[in-house]
Amino acid sequence: MSMKYLLLLGSIFCAGTAAAQQAPSFNCDNAQSSAEELVCSNPKLAQLDRQVGTRFKEALEVVRKLDAGAQEAEKELRAYQRGWIGGRDECWKSDDLESCVRLSYRQRHAELVARYLLEDATAVATWQCGDTPANELVTFFFDTELPSVRIERGDSISVGYISRTASGSRYDADFGRFIWIKGDEAQYREPDPDGTEYSCTVVKE
Repeated sequence: MSMKYLLLLGSIFCAGTAAAQQAPSFNCDNAQSSAEELVCSNPKLAQLDRQVGTRFKEALEVVRKLDAGAQEAEKELRAYQRGWIGGRDECWKSDDLESCVRLSYRQRHAELVARYLLEDATAVATWQCGDTPANELVTFFFDTELPSVRIERGDSISVGYISRTASGSRYDADFGRFIWIKGDEAQYREPDPDGTEYSCTVVKE
């Protein structure tokens, strides 16, 4: 086998490897929405797709190792992932398809990291809310591309990501829940339909 032929094979292999590294996690030949078609044509969005795909696999590994309820947790994770894909594909209704798709990926990445603790938290804070000492919540903060938070209150867990505010740091979570932090104090809102808001103070960091 000649050296020229070996060099040709090497260049073909490298080109194929580079193309695979730039492709999204799904097969572009089967793209089924304008969002997926855009991801296939946009290397930066394809990179975000691979990133979310990797985090999804890591989350699957986490739930499969649970001592109890692993199957139900995996079923729920897969359902949420399908729901997220459906929401991403709704970006065709947006005036700016690319911005909508990019934000969708950044939010999903933040959600997966925070909910399944796929990275070490950069900070953890415990808050006393309202007038009852037992009314506490714990926040875990993550330095994802879109900064995210995991909120634990009793047996409930929710995740959110930072939003723009004039002051402080506000993290919006699911079902209307949010925590708006200003130094050692915060305003916390319960999910709908209750929607009760509490004034909170840091008790441990």
